Amino acid sequence: MSAQSWLQKDSGDIVEFKDLIEKSKHMNTSPQATEITSNIPLYDGGFVETSAQDPASKRALMSEWTDVFTNGAGIIVIKNGVSDHATIDRATEIFSDIIEQEKRESGGGGDHFAKAGANDRVWNAVEKHCLADPDNFAQYYSSCAIAMGSEAWLGRGYQMTAQVNRVNPGGAAQKPHRDYHLGFMSPAQMTEFPAHVHKLSPVLTLQGAVAHCDMPIESGPTQFLPFSQQYFEGYLAFGRPEFQDYFASNYVQIPLEKGDVVFFNPAVMHGAGDNVSKDIYRMANLLQVSSAFGRAMETVNRTRMCKSLYPALLKAAKAQDLSQLEIKNTIASCAEGYSFPTNLDRDPPIGGLAPKTQADIMLDAIISNTSVAEFETRLDDLCARQLS
Repeated sequence: MSAQSWLQKDSGDIVEFKDLIEKSKHMNTSPQATEITSNIPLYDGGFVETSAQDPASKRALMSEWTDVFTNGAGIIVIKNGVSDHATIDRATEIFSDIIEQEKRESGGGGDHFAKAGANDRVWNAVEKHCLADPDNFAQYYSSCAIAMGSEAWLGRGYQMTAQVNRVNPGGAAQKPHRDYHLGFMSPAQMTEFPAHVHKLSPVLTLQGAVAHCDMPIESGPTQFLPFSQQYFEGYLAFGRPEFQDYFASNYVQIPLEKGDVVFFNPAVMHGAGDNVSKDIYRMANLLQVSSAFGRAMETVNRTRMCKSLYPALLKAAKAQDLSQLEIKNTIASCAEGYSFPTNLDRDPPIGGLAPKTQADIMLDAIISNTSVAEFETRLDDLCARQLS
């Protein structure tokens, strides 16, 4: 980690990165794994279920996983982590019905990292699943593999979200990336966060997936670069050509079977692979689990605050009583400055990885001298789009 407090767009050195990856390949932090494939430890789902029944065994296994996420490959696979395949098949039916319904109604969900038509996406699948079939939801998420993986990285009180991704035959690979939070920003946005936030971001979420079908290599299971989560400057560096080229020559893929559960540190460099199969519609329920700490202490009605403040800011701007910088400072203490959580069906990212924030809309309105009535309409529209 650099000693400087702020990183630059060009932070990160490919030689240092290669050296880290090569040295790390000889580590073994997974004594309870049944096997290690391409440096990724594989665990038996039955063993996980048994371990969950004994507090000491459960804590020992979760401690091992935490070490893998931090100091090891960054990825674990739990074979048959959701063991009741009838439950998975029913969930697949539910997700497929949602996909078809949303295609009829709106053309289907977009994606952050894939071209239109390459896949089908269900945003907020965790809520839609629960409302469509509560009994199936209960059976599905009763999995000890899902619960223990989440708790191992995030502790108690974690918040589950999920997005179904079905990559159709011919679907192209994603661009390798890191994930939420900093992974959903442009390099310019990332540099606005101090270095210690780059270190913090990976411990705020955990990425996972439940395989809803067998996924041989030709179907394009996720490509991973083990140990890449250990590279501090990776959020800024991984999009550059030399890092993308290294990934292309060194990534690994593990074939999965229906019911397998994968978890990985969101800072692992990864991307969905090419589905070159003729007839495999590769469906996974992508789990994005958030820390309980990702919430403010108080409930604040920021929409009401913005409506109250906007006329005063508009007046100050017209009279030049406040500079644009001062207005921006004021907005930062009033409006919601983060795009998430939102409803990505109705509030999709346009021109970037994240939708416009309440703060963005407010500043844009001030700059363009938008009327109070029009600004309030825009705020109300945003609130409506963000509802589930």
